[in-house]
Amino acid sequence: MTADLRRVFNTTGEKKDFEFDILQDELSQCKGYDFVESVKVSGSFYNRADVVHMDYSVKFTLNIVCDRCLKEFEREYSFDFKHVVVTAVNKNNDDFIIADNYRVDVNEIALSDLLLELPTKLLCSDDCKGLCSVCGCDLNESECNCQN
Repeated sequence: MTADLRRVFNTTGEKKDFEFDILQDELSQCKGYDFVESVKVSGSFYNRADVVHMDYSVKFTLNIVCDRCLKEFEREYSFDFKHVVVTAVNKNNDDFIIADNYRVDVNEIALSDLLLELPTKLLCSDDCKGLCSVCGCDLNESECNCQN
């Protein structure tokens, strides 16, 4: 979704809400993650004291394989993000979203933010014991004598 923010930039107090789904075909480019369904994105752009802000949330479910015990499970995620949107910056600055010609690609921003927020190690539970490195036994379900 591309948002035209000309009116928001030019009117103090202006607000523009948005709500959309990032569909499965777009999510297939996120290698290593299996999204159960589309990602729900909702939020708003608003001009407070001539500074344009972007506040939004994403909600989605991932089908995951535990990095320790290799069991499949599903987990729901919900993240909130805040950005300041500008029309230009003097030098490279990752602190701001740049609205080229008053437009921003909200899909691209949301995908980048959510991928950066996901944990690098995905576990079925914080206390997952994993698999025995000798016999492969799932240590969450039973004990083996390999480590004794």
